[in-house]
Amino acid sequence: MSATASGPVVLVGAGNMGGAMLSGWLKSGLPGSSILVVDPSPSEAMQEMLAAAGARHETAAPAGVEAAILFLAVKPQVMEAVLPPLKPLVGSGTVVVSVAAGKTLGFLENHLGKAAMVRAMPNTPAMIGRGVTGAHANGLVSDAQRAAVHDLLKVSGPVEWVAAESDIDAVTALSGSGPAYVFYLVECMAEAGRKLGLPADLAMRLARETVAGAGELLFRSGDEASRLRQNVTSPGGTTAAALSVLMADDGMQPLFDAALAAARKRAEELGR
Repeated sequence: MSATASGPVVLVGAGNMGGAMLSGWLKSGLPGSSILVVDPSPSEAMQEMLAAAGARHETAAPAGVEAAILFLAVKPQVMEAVLPPLKPLVGSGTVVVSVAAGKTLGFLENHLGKAAMVRAMPNTPAMIGRGVTGAHANGLVSDAQRAAVHDLLKVSGPVEWVAAESDIDAVTALSGSGPAYVFYLVECMAEAGRKLGLPADLAMRLARETVAGAGELLFRSGDEASRLRQNVTSPGGTTAAALSVLMADDGMQPLFDAALAAARKRAEELGR
């Protein structure tokens, strides 16, 4: 991992997402001595991780510190209260990174002042290093800062940069919220299997392993999703019969169109 600038990497919020990012940074070679975690009540496991790594922990933003990277990993609902005390951490060389859904660069600037800023949207598989993150940088982010932020984000999986800030709301709708759609797909498949007469626990095991295995095949294969689908589908067979329902004009595509539109709208509302 690239070295940071003169100040520390300050992580605000050491919950599930922040903790996963921190663990990834340490495993990738970022020295614990260059990390400052600000969290009023970290878990016991987090405290042990920080102590083992030699990272500094504070319950509130300390005085006299200018962050090289200020990484905000708190929920959007508490941002309004969390940001004002952090303003002294932001100096001329600081880049601010926020992973809060819906919170715009304008919102961040209102509380922290003009600065180099990145909005990022990881998803929950980041906790096992298999996430994907969409990111957008404002015009004040230098090439070196963008590279440093990319290094921090990529510990949880690929990073995709978008040119327009508004695209982050679409990223939130697609990949940010996307794991929940997949988990619900497992629930629906299992319930459909139960209705066909399978014991509920067996139906759930079959659905769970099918989706997990298909995801792993998609991850490892160089083929497009459409090609993998076609490989499973024999003309006139059982899969073709099911897909004739799922791919009908009133099948899955319009449902996903409506679902992602609703998620993007909500992300936009959260930013107001």
